[in-house]
Amino acid sequence: MDPTALLVMLAVGAVAGWLATFVVGTLKWGLIGTIIAGILGGVVGGSLLNMAGVKINLGNPILNSVVISAIGAVVVIALAKLIS
Repeated sequence: MDPTALLVMLAVGAVAGWLATFVVGTLKWGLIGTIIAGILGGVVGGSLLNMAGVKINLGNPILNSVVISAIGAVVVIALAKLIS
């Protein structure tokens, strides 16, 4: 994987996880947990929106990724809070 793509993925995950904590609440895992929730949220959000047939186009591909990842991160964090 390209180092730049990896940094962008980590940044998008961190921002998405951070945004999701405003909706669901904070995690006990700190920044690493927030980044992981955001990255997993990208997969979950992309899958959920794809199944629902929802397309997000805000005019910027990175902004689209942040919004989709944040939606998924809300789901991931909510499930993690239910489990723990």
